[in-house]
Parts: sequence; C-alpha cells; structure tokens
Amino acid sequence: MKPLYISRITFVTVIFVLLIHPGYSQGEEKAFIWNADDPDLEWHPCPEFMPDDCRLAVLQGNPEEHNADVFFKLQGGTTVPHHWHTSAERMVLISGELHVDYDGQDPVVMRPGTYAYGPAKLPHVTSCESDEPCILFIAFEEPVDAIPTEE
Repeated sequence: MKPLYISRITFVTVIFVLLIHPGYSQGEEKAFIWNADDPDLEWHPCPEFMPDDCRLAVLQGNPEEHNADVFFKLQGGTTVPHHWHTSAERMVLISGELHVDYDGQDPVVMRPGTYAYGPAKLPHVTSCESDEPCILFIAFEEPVDAIPTEE
C-alpha cells in the first residue's frame, strides 16, 4: 500500500477550516427555533408613527446591524401608514391576512405561508385585515428601520 501524501497547501487549508475559521468552531453557535406564540419572546414597541399596539420581536441578530430577523405583529383592523425601509425585506406571513400596497404596483394580499419580497426604499402601506393579529416574519439585510413618508 502506498503512503498517502498531501500537499502543504491542502494541509494548511484543512487546518484553517477545522481550527481557525469561526464558522467551523465547535460549540460556539447553536441552532434554535422560535414560535410566534412562544412566551419567551420579547415583544417591543414599533416606531412611534405605527399603531400603538404594533410589536416587534427580534428572533436572530442585532437589529442595529446587518442580517437581523424579526416577527412583526399588527393587530387586526389596523394600518401602518405610508413608509419605507433602508433594507430590502424577505417576508413570510405566519398568521392573519395582511394587505400590502407598494407604490406603483398592484396591492397584494398575504395569507399564512405567503412569501413576499420588498425592495429597499420602496414606500408602502400595510394593513391587517383579519380579526386575529397579523404576524409577519421579516429578514432584513440592513439594520432594521421604518421611515414614515409625508403622505
């Protein structure tokens, strides 16, 4: 049987991947899950221009940095006024019926399980048209914000 030879470059690469690269460090980061009705979720108020009973829960990341995920809760029969976000949004509706009206586009109706993409800086109005609260999962690429327009 011939001995196995590996190049110095291959060896250094393997060591880097296994020992140095932070994504491969064992024991540092753990998988987790959140449910929208989890009693351990910390719900925080939305920006002032939004309805008083609107809430946000941070699921992952720091909302002041890149790549944070949140649950956004809007009570039935309430509307978030015309606004925009610095970040693009990737969204999935968890509960309720949410109507979203992006400027220059036909309004859309989201029902549980619906995925939507909202481009950065595209103004829109959002309303929860169900009796139950609308809970929306949102993945932000940039820090989480909502800027009201003058409309």
